[in-house]
Amino acid sequence: EVRLVESGGGSVQAGGSLRLSCIASGFTFERAAVGWFRQAPGKEREGVSCISGKDAKTFESGFAKDRFTITSDNAKSAVYLQMNNLTPEDTARYYCAAISYGSACHLIEVGFDYWGLGTQVTVTS
Repeated sequence: EVRLVESGGGSVQAGGSLRLSCIASGFTFERAAVGWFRQAPGKEREGVSCISGKDAKTFESGFAKDRFTITSDNAKSAVYLQMNNLTPEDTARYYCAAISYGSACHLIEVGFDYWGLGTQVTVTS
């Protein structure tokens, strides 16, 4: 059974930082890619960042390049999203998702075949 379990969300003031974690199980991490998506109230879900379990190559959305950093720990089958200098516009539910059948990264939702339940991030001004 594939599982993706997110943690690390919470409420933070603008300018603050959070580190999200995603622990994966049920598939071969080194042959997969794992990404982060987010969905704000009333908005469509959007891709944030992705990392390959094979070679740790990353792929980020434009808005994430300067403030968000994705990393992984293959030994723990874990992916982390370090988010710095948060703004109220970053308020959203953040989801971890996996491409279990390939390690090439992208942020096309339909290509991700497993999803976690998400963790809420709220940034107050």
